Amino acid sequence: MKKIFAYLLLIGACANAQETKPYEMMVSGVKVIVVPSGNEIVQVDMVIKGGVQNYTADKAGIEKLAMTALTECGTLKHTKNEFKNALDEVDARMNAYTGQDAAHIQLNCIKSDFETVWPLYAEAITMPKFDAKEFVRIKEEAINQLREEESNPDAALQKMAMQTAFKGMDYAKMPSGTMESLQKLTPEATKSYLSSVLAKNQIFLVVVGDVAKEDLQAKMTALFAKLPQGKPFVLKRTTYVPQANSFAAQKKDNATNYVMGFSAAPQANTKEYYPALLASRMFYDKAFLEVRTNNGLSYAPAAWISTGLTPYSAMYVTTKEPDKYIAVARNMVDKLKKDGFPADDVKNTKTTFATYQYYQNETNGSLAGMVSRSELLQGDWHKAFTMKEDLEPVTPQDVNNVFNKYVNKFTWVYQGDPAKVNQTLYTQPQTPPLPEKKKAF
Repeated sequence: MKKIFAYLLLIGACANAQETKPYEMMVSGVKVIVVPSGNEIVQVDMVIKGGVQNYTADKAGIEKLAMTALTECGTLKHTKNEFKNALDEVDARMNAYTGQDAAHIQLNCIKSDFETVWPLYAEAITMPKFDAKEFVRIKEEAINQLREEESNPDAALQKMAMQTAFKGMDYAKMPSGTMESLQKLTPEATKSYLSSVLAKNQIFLVVVGDVAKEDLQAKMTALFAKLPQGKPFVLKRTTYVPQANSFAAQKKDNATNYVMGFSAAPQANTKEYYPALLASRMFYDKAFLEVRTNNGLSYAPAAWISTGLTPYSAMYVTTKEPDKYIAVARNMVDKLKKDGFPADDVKNTKTTFATYQYYQNETNGSLAGMVSRSELLQGDWHKAFTMKEDLEPVTPQDVNNVFNKYVNKFTWVYQGDPAKVNQTLYTQPQTPPLPEKKKAF
């Protein structure tokens, strides 16, 4: 009897050990990634791959409206208010949104309410109503949001940069759409579009929470049975490499001048990805030091890497002295290319970068986002948990090689007073001389 009891304890221990480790399973041809959380929250994220790849420029905004309609237009079983009230009763949240690379349909609830909330989530996905009256409302809200973005200097600058740098490419399409494209969209066309992309060939799911594997399999099987197989889908990765420095300006009555520049960056599924992350982090610190602290040209200069399906490096500043800024920025790049990043900086950044990434992803929702990004952009969800190990072998030479290879020519855009800027300084081959330093902010 004691042997049987010990054996049962062993089986239970093994089962519990399995449940504490992330795993994947294929259900009806769809990859489902499960990350046990050790808490009482369940987060579900259905990812529709493609983003701006999925529609033509004249249909920009259609995926955003489709996602909004899932939670704002009711279902065939419930009106909008009935659906929201059912979620509110158990303090659950359902959210759907889109971006450049994918759309997400998310659910967040307490574990004890999962049985109650899951049918609502499945209902919204498989039985959306696209009520005509509600669709008019969400379309008007989307158009008003576009107007607000146009009056927001940062949003307007980002839009100009994307449309200038990626002209003729998918990334030039705005997920939020345009006034013209949104006006033409109908409930019928938007629902038809959703049916074409919400298909088993184009989705994967991430579940962060302690839900039994058998229970998830049963729920997923029933959900996927109601989805079409869809057409064969291949996720496209494209490269952006400016062939020359360029500059485009728009007159804007802003309180100051806004500048943004895009250069190249490596794909997230290559070995150059991790050196690029470190270079970007150190370049940001360097830009802050040189632009703000040493030269007092801006309160909040920035530099970063966008690691999407069309990756790029970026620099940004708001300044009353754009000519001095570009002189500082270009000299800063030249110096880094000549001297490289210090070995101690690379070593310290490895530690702080990995720690920060994990710290930022402690909640179920943020962890689901990290896992979905790793699966989508790197093609391997396991990468969400190996940041420290993947950074460890990166050498200072690796970082310098990647920086020198990708950060070269820039596509610059400018919004503000054209009389305050000499665009030749941004496009000429020669780096402008450094300005005289002044007191920082």
